[in-house]
Amino acid sequence: MSNSSSIRHFLLLALADTRQLQLLHFCLLLGISLAALLGNGLIISAVACGHHLHTPMFFFLLNLALSDLGSICTTVPKAMHNSLWDTRNISYTGCAAQLFFFVFFISAEYSLLTIMCYDHYVSICKPLHYGTLLGSRACAHMAAAAWAIAFLNALMHTANTFSLPLCHGNALGQFFCEIPQILKLSCSHSNFRELGLLAVSACLGFGCFAFIVFSYVQIFRAVLRIPSEQGRHKAFSTCLPHLAVVSLFVSTGTLVYLKPPSMSSPSLDLALSVLYSVVPSALNPLIYSLRNQELMAAVWRLMTGCFQKH
Repeated sequence: MSNSSSIRHFLLLALADTRQLQLLHFCLLLGISLAALLGNGLIISAVACGHHLHTPMFFFLLNLALSDLGSICTTVPKAMHNSLWDTRNISYTGCAAQLFFFVFFISAEYSLLTIMCYDHYVSICKPLHYGTLLGSRACAHMAAAAWAIAFLNALMHTANTFSLPLCHGNALGQFFCEIPQILKLSCSHSNFRELGLLAVSACLGFGCFAFIVFSYVQIFRAVLRIPSEQGRHKAFSTCLPHLAVVSLFVSTGTLVYLKPPSMSSPSLDLALSVLYSVVPSALNPLIYSLRNQELMAAVWRLMTGCFQKH
């Protein structure tokens, strides 16, 4: 029997058994992470540099890109390192830091997606009150609240999870540190505290989801009442990228945590984990850019300006 005081490192789940597959996984993760860094970096730069993009929608999109960058930088580098050097180790403090930052950025992303839904709701259903409800100070306060709530959520979960005594070894069934895998190593009944925290987080998450669904019902009802086809098309073009990002985020997370045990297998679990923790960060910039002409034009101007300087 061992306890958490004697654990100096954890063993992460190996992405592959053979050297060739390890190198293949390294290359795939490198490609996805570079795509995420490039896409989110371009969005951040375009919004920061383009004064005509200093609107609530693009301000929240910049914050979303920051959370995507943070999320992928938390999990992927260590997985790439382990694949390249054929190791599974992560230190105890490294695991705690990885869990904290992963929960922090994922929580921030969900909060920001909920706020962005509110932005779309006000712009379409209450356009006359848009300037009042979503002024620069209100937007700054909402973004700050999203990051603060995410920080407190991550801090509580990390502190509580790593305060539990661990006596079932140090091998995690995941390629990064996450709460359910560490709870499996616990031998204490006090993990009911963590389960309680998870239940509270789940209720808050469901509340955000219910708000998003309710808002979109109101949005689509308002859009269908717009008399001109051009007006309807513009409204749908604004909302569809956000709806696609929310669907990707919620569906992949639901598949990972709520799938029946009969569907579970190591390869499927690994594929779903990569799908919900890595892929959305790379796809989100593409989803937003393809449907937003203003953003695409700003990114293009930024890229051509950089090339002309060189």
